[in-house]
Amino acid sequence: MINYTTVKAVIFDLDGVLVDTAIYHFQAWHRLAEDLGYSFSIVDNEQLKGVSRIESLELILKWAGVEKSEAEKADLLVLKNQWYLELIEQLNPDHLLSGSLELLKKLQEKGIKIGLGSASKNAMGILEKTGIIPYFDALIDGNVVQLSKPNPEVFLKGAEVLEIAPAHCLVLEDAQAGIDAARAAGMQVIGIGLEEHLKGADLVVADLGTLVDKF
Repeated sequence: MINYTTVKAVIFDLDGVLVDTAIYHFQAWHRLAEDLGYSFSIVDNEQLKGVSRIESLELILKWAGVEKSEAEKADLLVLKNQWYLELIEQLNPDHLLSGSLELLKKLQEKGIKIGLGSASKNAMGILEKTGIIPYFDALIDGNVVQLSKPNPEVFLKGAEVLEIAPAHCLVLEDAQAGIDAARAAGMQVIGIGLEEHLKGADLVVADLGTLVDKF
């Protein structure tokens, strides 16, 4: 169970927690995989959640049984990101997931620090389009960390910037890699989604709305 009384900072993952961008990642990866001759499924996509872009590509190439040079991989990553950026152009505040804005407001009112801990290199653009940048005290994304989840770097760096000890940080995640990273960082962690996909979380809830009254 979560000890809410010790929480001084909450660090949010982005995709699938605050904003529903997961479907756009799936559509872009699906298109790329199809071009490589591989039938990419929702089950495959679950394995990419919380994983860096290059590691995701390496997995798809492995599944497809395709080898590419480093230059070709770089081109494929640019192509996937281009398709993804085209898809998220439509994002606006209406795309915030249920309870996201309410929880951000409540945490800010209570003086609890708020951080972002995301593997996405497009995080700033997404936060701008959805209008929630002003709520954050620290923004740690794929542009400022070297190691992807389940390595705890993104969360430890967030705690450092927020100036809050890891033991007093609560992570909100929708991916197994993120749950594992939070545990490795010594933080409490709540999974957002289905319990079978989020092993090791202190608590699993359907959406952020269920947490508003906890603070």
